[in-house]
Amino acid sequence: MTLSATPLRLSTAAATFEADFAARLHWSADTDAAIEQRVADILADVQQRGDAAVLEYTARFDGLQAEGLAALELTQAELKAAFDAIPAVQRDALQAAARRVRSYHEAQKKASGESWSYRDEDGTLLGQKVTPLDRVGIYVPGGKAAYPSSVLMNAIPAHVAGVPEIIMVVPTPRGERNLLVLAAAYVAGVTRAFTIGGAQAVAALAYGTATVPKVDKITGPGNAYVASAKKRVFGTVGIDMIAGPSEILVLADGSTRPDWVAMDLFSQAEHDELAQSILLCPDAAYLDAVQREIDRLLPTMPRAEIIAKSLNGRGALILTRSMEEACAISNRIAPEHLEVSSTDPHRWEPLLRHAGAIFLGAYTSESLGDYCAGPNHVLPTSGTARFSSPLGVYDFQKRSSLIEVSERGAESLGRIASVLAHGEGLQAHARAAEMRLPGDTA
Repeated sequence: MTLSATPLRLSTAAATFEADFAARLHWSADTDAAIEQRVADILADVQQRGDAAVLEYTARFDGLQAEGLAALELTQAELKAAFDAIPAVQRDALQAAARRVRSYHEAQKKASGESWSYRDEDGTLLGQKVTPLDRVGIYVPGGKAAYPSSVLMNAIPAHVAGVPEIIMVVPTPRGERNLLVLAAAYVAGVTRAFTIGGAQAVAALAYGTATVPKVDKITGPGNAYVASAKKRVFGTVGIDMIAGPSEILVLADGSTRPDWVAMDLFSQAEHDELAQSILLCPDAAYLDAVQREIDRLLPTMPRAEIIAKSLNGRGALILTRSMEEACAISNRIAPEHLEVSSTDPHRWEPLLRHAGAIFLGAYTSESLGDYCAGPNHVLPTSGTARFSSPLGVYDFQKRSSLIEVSERGAESLGRIASVLAHGEGLQAHARAAEMRLPGDTA
């Protein structure tokens, strides 16, 4: 059977555009009730039985047998051996990507992650103390998917933030280890690593077991079971986000080679059939040209079937009245990845308010951001870029307020606090402030 991919063609000038557009964007994040119940059972079991439960689930789901959970921990020597065993070209690529990711996050830390304080006119010190989390867990998908880039993007900002312990979990079904993932853990400075996955790994990180230490926050992508488990343990630990299907939105003025844009749409569509790839352009002939390239290039793709299902089910080529209108629609979508494929991308960038990451210019393919540009590739999806940010150093730090009130400050501030506390009916609050006022004898 010949595969074909025909993204939905829409025009903003059409009377039915709003309804058609809304239908194409719709995606339900509801988790299957059976998955939710299974995850709840696994979390409760691991919380109660610890290592024994994790071992049983690892044997059941990954076909990986071990006498004890300690046997599933990867030593630093094993991570180093994996790094040494991969081809030199992969070692060089990992290290180059790691340098760029580290450099970006070090700049991010300097810009927004430092402590600060000042004294006001009465000598009172006010400020903010920024400290790293003590221990974080990073989940790295395994099995059919192997993502060394996810190791770099989760571990390096934690390392730059100053987190002293980074615990990695990665499933290795039937004991099949991906050397590039382990090598990335070595390059990124992972402290400890365990070959466990699924909801049981999330539970082990969240609650701690005799072997797996309890962490303060869990980051990293996973399947529906992992996502459900992260939602359920939130509050016991912090989490980064609950990610939906991958997305790319391309704003094109018609100047970029259409085969480049077609391949950029493919780059997200190949993730899974629920991924969404959308092209916005005011040039109908250019949309036709991109469709021709989709038809020509699809048969050359190893993951052509997945790409076709994604583009047919969720893709769209949208004719807009102008680039300004395209930017406005982009802000409504708030995409995970936003490419501005234009001869003058900086003309349009100020109009773009909501996106996980913005890729400027024809040469800036989204895939470069996934691997080695430097900024983090863990991005908000499903419109959450309206209120969420990419993973960063700030996700691995916390902030404490600093307040040191002078004797003179206690007088002026105490009178204000007293009035407001009495107004709220909290007399002990008021008296605590009043007792520090000059002349108070109580």
